[in-house]
Amino acid sequence: MTGEALLTGTAGWLFVIFSVLALASAIAVIVARSPVHSALFLLLSFLLVACIFILEQAEFVGAVQILVYAGGIMVLFLFVVMLVNPRTIATAKTLQHQWDVALVLFPFFLLPFLYILWTEKFPDVPQNPDAFRTVGTHVVGNTEAVSWVLFRDYLVPFEVASVFLLVAMIGAVVLGKRSLEKMD
Repeated sequence: MTGEALLTGTAGWLFVIFSVLALASAIAVIVARSPVHSALFLLLSFLLVACIFILEQAEFVGAVQILVYAGGIMVLFLFVVMLVNPRTIATAKTLQHQWDVALVLFPFFLLPFLYILWTEKFPDVPQNPDAFRTVGTHVVGNTEAVSWVLFRDYLVPFEVASVFLLVAMIGAVVLGKRSLEKMD
């Protein structure tokens, strides 16, 4: 499949729009001066990546992207922002003298990527990928197949991971509270 074939139809153009917006929001994460604005741009980037997954018919991965990253990780980042107290961080501009170096190096990183993108022949993707599975007498999609395997074959590791995450969350709250008490 060539580069022109990727952009045929509405789905191709939506992919390009979501990709450009995700890239712009990822750059805004780095450039934003406020940690809260940076976290909001990161949330936007996570949601746009989830839109790309859903557009590419990977609904389960898109839902996990929204639940885990846009939900859980963003809550964690906001807790860190609230615990660190951004007013105490120095407001020095650390990246102010590096734009010229970045603009000089940008083509050196972009040109090989574009060369590979336009000259490489992409493998043909089948219209009916192996994302379907028979559960009982029903043929189900990838979300149902993943949940069937997760909760039947890997139930114990899934529950152990959830207990580890709970212990880590409680530990983070205790350590954060202890450091706040030392500050007062």
